[in-house]
Amino acid sequence: MNHRHFLIYKPYKMVSQFITNDRHQRKKRFLGELFDFPEDCMAVGRLDETSEGLLIITTDGQLSNQINKSDTFKKEYFAQVDGVITDEAVDQLSNGVEISVNGKPYLTSSCEVRRLDAIPELPSTNQKIRDDRHGPSSWISIILNEGKFRQVRKMTSAVGFPTLRLARVRIGSYSIENMNSGEVIELDDNQLRTAIS
Repeated sequence: MNHRHFLIYKPYKMVSQFITNDRHQRKKRFLGELFDFPEDCMAVGRLDETSEGLLIITTDGQLSNQINKSDTFKKEYFAQVDGVITDEAVDQLSNGVEISVNGKPYLTSSCEVRRLDAIPELPSTNQKIRDDRHGPSSWISIILNEGKFRQVRKMTSAVGFPTLRLARVRIGSYSIENMNSGEVIELDDNQLRTAIS
């Protein structure tokens, strides 16, 4: 069977799945509105509804599982946080912080965290974010090789700097580069398999 794979920039306020049987979610936006994807497509990992950025879409469940378990496919996020983040908070995030996962305490793995000196160039968003007249904000990069539900948001809150805007900008060697929100790029099967081998 010939599988197909796609790289997409998931917009803010879109659910990382294609259909739902939940009547409460029927008014939400789903990935299928972005492109005429083949049947049996699935997102490799998830981005929560209020986050944006890179997702890999595939028809190959085994490949999806392989990517999710691969340490090669580190994920980089740009997070705009409430307040001017301190060196101490950056160090805490880097070394691992305690968050709640499924109602139980969980210590995040050590990761790469740095403060961004300038506001990153991201696609425009329809997310309403308060401006600096109501208090300063700052941007950080976080590179993870794990992906618990809402992990970055929970991490920044744990050190006292809640996330205002969150974008995944890189998965392994794939980055957003000049992608627009909602853009879909088809990936070469051999290239993707080589990237994770």
